[in-house]
Amino acid sequence: MPQTILVQDYMTASPHSIGVTLSLSDAANMMKAFKIRHLPVLDGRALVGIVSDRDVQMVESMEGIDPDEVPIEEAMSQAPYTVTPSTPLEVAARHLARHKLGSAVVVDANQKVVGVFTVTDGMRALADLLGRQPADATLAAAVTEKRKAAPKRAARRA
Repeated sequence: MPQTILVQDYMTASPHSIGVTLSLSDAANMMKAFKIRHLPVLDGRALVGIVSDRDVQMVESMEGIDPDEVPIEEAMSQAPYTVTPSTPLEVAARHLARHKLGSAVVVDANQKVVGVFTVTDGMRALADLLGRQPADATLAAAVTEKRKAAPKRAARRA
């Protein structure tokens, strides 16, 4: 029986975060300095949101808006999707895909932020799974059966 892969196996542990009182410009600077795309937003130690590089870019593109004057809480997504380190990776990945999210904030039993799981982390997990040798016979068989069942397309003639 295959071992369950957990979020903790692929999450980014001890992520950078930003305080709710800081500006969007502060978030942009942090993201650039640390080469990251997601920042959990904290009020003290409590998670109150998440801001992504896409949020920053959207606000920065608005005419007449000064990112130095925009509080992070005006640009962040409130109530971010959270998981625990022991959440099965499949559960987190399906939720991210279904809701078109770029990340999940990983929290412990006390709701303290302990990590971030991003789509990039998910792609790393997928690459690891696809690269396993020997290939998972169950997965290979399922793909083969799906291909056999797919209707053949007629060749186009020029």
